Amino acid sequence: MQQILDALKQSVMIEDVRKQRDDLVFITVSEAQAVSAITHLRDRANFTHLVILTAVDWLEEGLFQLTYLLNNPAEKKDIGVRVMIDREKAQMESIHHLWPAAATYQRELREMFGISFPGSPRLNETFILDEGWDGPPPYRRDFDTLKYSEETYFPRPGRSTNDPAEYMKSMLYPEVDND
Repeated sequence: MQQILDALKQSVMIEDVRKQRDDLVFITVSEAQAVSAITHLRDRANFTHLVILTAVDWLEEGLFQLTYLLNNPAEKKDIGVRVMIDREKAQMESIHHLWPAAATYQRELREMFGISFPGSPRLNETFILDEGWDGPPPYRRDFDTLKYSEETYFPRPGRSTNDPAEYMKSMLYPEVDND
């Protein structure tokens, strides 16, 4: 894996390297160099499979972390490329030209986090959420699910919860006073 990183360092500035295992490393690169790093890994280091593209909301820092997990099937190695982007101007260059399947991940991140990937196909079509959703992106950490639920749905009285152990006792032994 070190040879791969050394070769990548010839063309891309790597900000951080975290070795998880012998076959898994995470690197952090700048937003401006992310697509170059990913392209290099695909074309020159045989990381030909995009496993996943996901995001983490670092609310307190005002950032989103995008993680592109790439796999080299021949060598059975994985590398995660981490990119920090501004949360308020949540936008990242698309990689759908490298892997068409990336468009699906990018649609999900746009809908659930509000991250835009200009040029990505079908980016603004409803993907996961119900048509007509007018709330903020629900995976952002500042999304208040209780407030949204109270404002969107009517209350349903009559709900109660039972302690599972006590409930099972009353169902199995109804004639015994379980108090």
